[in-house]
Amino acid sequence: METIKNIYCVGRNYVEHVHELGNMVPDQPVIFSKPTHALVKANHRTIQLPNDQGDIHYEAELVLKVGEDYQPDCSIDDVISEMTIGLDLTLRDVQNGLKEKAHPWLLSKGFKNSAVFGRFIPFPGIDECKKMKYFLYINNKKRQTGDISKMIFPIETLVHFIGKNLGLKKDDIIYTGTPEGVGPLQDGDEITMYWDEEVLGESKIQI
Repeated sequence: METIKNIYCVGRNYVEHVHELGNMVPDQPVIFSKPTHALVKANHRTIQLPNDQGDIHYEAELVLKVGEDYQPDCSIDDVISEMTIGLDLTLRDVQNGLKEKAHPWLLSKGFKNSAVFGRFIPFPGIDECKKMKYFLYINNKKRQTGDISKMIFPIETLVHFIGKNLGLKKDDIIYTGTPEGVGPLQDGDEITMYWDEEVLGESKIQI
């Protein structure tokens, strides 16, 4: 498996997704993390998920990999070396219960195999990324379309915010937030993650 250190995730970064879950649009990036044992590569393997904690929602996201340690005056195109498409999986019923108690989200976000990622490809630069879209298909049906130009907080803002407040080092990754269209996975679902027309990850879900 690729070397991956810290896993940073961004919540509520697309307006329509914020609205579909009934949340408020944030005024600064919402950052959380996952433990590294949450990582699983979508390389045609069967991904085993919990079957006793309620709905597990898929959230397709652009995932960035850091190629050099962050510096405040850095160029984003120099800091980010690779990218892929991933799924930030969420135990939605568990998360809702945690939110009602004003508790952290970790139990709903950090479970084993909750950080799905595809094959990393070279990062083409911010400008090129804005020209393209990413897609999640489940059982050959398109469920989500991601357009990074619609992010509330763009990639440049996320990198500087995380780098300044938490630090970014080589081999850290960032899940940059999901667009609208999230929903529950079912046992036996086949997931396929696309960057434009290129398949970066495929797997079967077992719940």
